[in-house]
Amino acid sequence: MNQKPYYITTAIAYASGKPHIGNTYEIVLADAIARFKREQGYDVRFQTGTDEHGEKIEQKALAAGVTPKEYVDQVAGEIKNIFDMMNTSYDRFMRTTDEYHEKQVQKMFRKMYDKGDIYKGYYEGWYCTPCESFWTDSQLEDGKCPDCGRPVTKAREEAYFFRMSKYADRLIEHINTHPEFIQPVSRKNEMMNNFLLPGLQDLCVSRSSFKWGIPVDFDDRHVVYVWLDALTNYITGLGFDADGNHDDLYRKYWPADLHLIGKDIIRFHTIYWPIFLMSLDLPLPKQVFGHPWLLQGDGKMSKSKGNVIYADDLVSLFGVDAVRYFVLHEMPFENDGVITWDLVVERVNSDLANILGNLVNRTIAMSNKYFGGVLEDTGAAEDPDDDVKQTVLEAVKKTQEKMDVLRVADALTAIFEIFRRSNKYIDETEPWKLAKDPERQGRLKTVLYNLAEAITIGASLLKSFMPETSEKILAQLNTSPRTLEEMERFGLLRSGTKVTEKPEILFARQDIKDVMEKVEKIRDAQKQPEAPKLEHLPEISIDAFMSNEIRVVKVLNCEKVPKADKLLKFTLFDGERERTVVSGIAQYYKPEELIGKKLACVVNLAPHAFRGIVSEGMLLCSDAEGSVKVLTIDDSVPEGSRIR
Repeated sequence: MNQKPYYITTAIAYASGKPHIGNTYEIVLADAIARFKREQGYDVRFQTGTDEHGEKIEQKALAAGVTPKEYVDQVAGEIKNIFDMMNTSYDRFMRTTDEYHEKQVQKMFRKMYDKGDIYKGYYEGWYCTPCESFWTDSQLEDGKCPDCGRPVTKAREEAYFFRMSKYADRLIEHINTHPEFIQPVSRKNEMMNNFLLPGLQDLCVSRSSFKWGIPVDFDDRHVVYVWLDALTNYITGLGFDADGNHDDLYRKYWPADLHLIGKDIIRFHTIYWPIFLMSLDLPLPKQVFGHPWLLQGDGKMSKSKGNVIYADDLVSLFGVDAVRYFVLHEMPFENDGVITWDLVVERVNSDLANILGNLVNRTIAMSNKYFGGVLEDTGAAEDPDDDVKQTVLEAVKKTQEKMDVLRVADALTAIFEIFRRSNKYIDETEPWKLAKDPERQGRLKTVLYNLAEAITIGASLLKSFMPETSEKILAQLNTSPRTLEEMERFGLLRSGTKVTEKPEILFARQDIKDVMEKVEKIRDAQKQPEAPKLEHLPEISIDAFMSNEIRVVKVLNCEKVPKADKLLKFTLFDGERERTVVSGIAQYYKPEELIGKKLACVVNLAPHAFRGIVSEGMLLCSDAEGSVKVLTIDDSVPEGSRIR
């Protein structure tokens, strides 16, 4: 039987640093959906990855003293490790530095340009580096970026622009005729009312003020703007070719069934991305779902606030499936969810240790105690049995209904109704009392069988959300996971099945005091050393600063000054003539290391004699913790250039 294809993607994670649990939530959510679709019989293609270009990454790499590629290689590896740790079942981890992707982006850019959809101009406005976004005066909020609230800088540079208005009416019509395209509906209303209906401005799609990006192949002064680069990963990852020589994966899976993204980037995916696709004459994705944020108790997570929680720290304390359960269960469909250490402990203790873990443990323990672990349905049914069976079957139906509309938290709640009802069933039937009555042994067997059957169906439903836990429960019951079709019938557990002799504790109860002590140790290990307090000199006027004539010089020769351990003698060319400068940096550099370098030199400093050598200037250096470094200048800058 041919399976129906289903293509699901996450947004690709920006490779500027380690993702926190709010970022990691998205891959876990997508994984639960992808796994459930496979259970429903779909041929699923699940893609995630990293977005690796942009000015912010270029700056971070510079600060770290590595190349941008070295920087993103390290961060992408860390992101992938976290996704793997969370037991996510993606089929492709996409990187926008992949050679194939870069070549296709260049071809798509040229195709749009040749079509007249992209033109060259100048951009002048406000730029937010972290968001890689330009803003007009009217779009700013309190003078800051409306997306992240950070400061913006005034920017003017040559750039290529995309004619967004050319496709605006067509996009509006598509949204109106495809109500499922943007979900939830509140996101659709936001896009229509705030962006599309007021009129789209042309979009900047290249940058010329930095270099870390995919070069525009017909104008190498420009790199492709990060959003055009990033968004196209959804098709290049399938082997899309702008010349039409597509891979079979693209032909099979495009258009995407679901782009799963954070609500903060809904505009890029529901306005810019569809318009890019229209320009390329390609089908639009079937649905874009903008999920809410997972917030810390005191607001959005940020390193500056010191309130960041990371997935690996949570896993080290609670385990993978406990973390998966928390983030999936605590996120409403439209509103933001909240995570705190206290809330995680509460959920682990109440839902996982008590409701689920204790139920499984008690059922297996009683089966072993009373019947040597053998399960049997004797048909000795009584009043509570039908209600238990109905609850289980309704939960199976409700789980599928909720997953079909991406209400994952509601689906998990439905599954846990099975476990809650089963615990109540134990209280109603009181197996320990039945065990004391020889004439009630048949009834006791049926009670334990019903419990095991309910747990089997519940554990089978959990497979998409908590895969390791599902596997452990079914192994302890010595049975296999049910298909969704099989779960529509109660009573398929084979009589005579023998459960494990020693049930495993699925989730240990946590003490909040012990947890917080461990959290403090984690936080202490993650703390960055405080920046030293700098000693500042009195302020000077711009005129005073400009009285320093600082020029680019080239080192023609460098040698040690005899009988002076700290001094080096430089012969420099300042663009006009040779000059001699003596500098006290001999303990930090060998003379041959500096020959040929271009440095910065104050050339209007009054001459001064050192060991009989007249010095005609001063080299600019940094002095941090006793490690002196000369200020070097790019080789492309001519000697004699004024530094202002």
